[in-house]
Amino acid sequence: MKELKGKTAVITGAASGIGLALTKTFVEEGMKVVMADVDEDSLASTASELEKTGAEVLGVLCDVSDPSSVNALAEATVKSFGPPQVLCNNAGIAPAGPILNTTPEEWQWTVGVNVLGVAYGTQAFAPLMLENGEGHIINTASQAGLMTTQILGMYCATKHAVVGFSESLYRELEDTPVGVSCLCPEFIKTAIADPVRLRPDWVKVDEAHDAFQPLFAEALYATGLEPNVVSMAVVEAIKMDKFWIFTHDTTVLQANRRFEDINGGRNPTPMQSSGE
Repeated sequence: MKELKGKTAVITGAASGIGLALTKTFVEEGMKVVMADVDEDSLASTASELEKTGAEVLGVLCDVSDPSSVNALAEATVKSFGPPQVLCNNAGIAPAGPILNTTPEEWQWTVGVNVLGVAYGTQAFAPLMLENGEGHIINTASQAGLMTTQILGMYCATKHAVVGFSESLYRELEDTPVGVSCLCPEFIKTAIADPVRLRPDWVKVDEAHDAFQPLFAEALYATGLEPNVVSMAVVEAIKMDKFWIFTHDTTVLQANRRFEDINGGRNPTPMQSSGE
């Protein structure tokens, strides 16, 4: 898809971080953007600010872990802008802490957002793209989808699932007009390290587990890149029909180290960096 001007993108997790950066970059490319998020206040304020600049955006409250909510997002998109050409399954959360301190509710929430959200979004929008004869799907995974680290077990598990899902989807759509990309950022300055602000009341958490969240956030903001670096890389990938999208050279180095361990039958070696 060489030309984005005049086309429509749907972005989940669009009210902040990478999602908001994607929104702004797509608007600069001349696209219409449907901004989906579960954070109603942030969604309303960011969409309003963009509309004041003349951007064609639509804010839609959406819980990606709920298939009916995602289907309603698709209906709202078609009603306002017609079938979209770009879908960014970007919404995600990153609870930090030891696996042994996690709760069943945390797993349900994390898998629901990070994995099922990608699946539901794809199932809702890919048929529209295929029918329209054009499209590109970008699934936000992570460096943590290619390797692992301690304290982010749930995140690593779900992002590995996104990578596997994306590769399978690419193979299924390879001979169609719908492209697929897998975004694997390392540390990016976003609010993903603070999922507590959006955590549903039904999610029970071990207090010891929550104590690790500030440490993750501190590391992310101390070394992370600005989100617009990611959004520019995504635009390039769409135009060049690239599957893998990396933000750091170290991602490939760490992935190679992991596969060297596998090839050599070695136990996992320590990572130098991790996460988004």
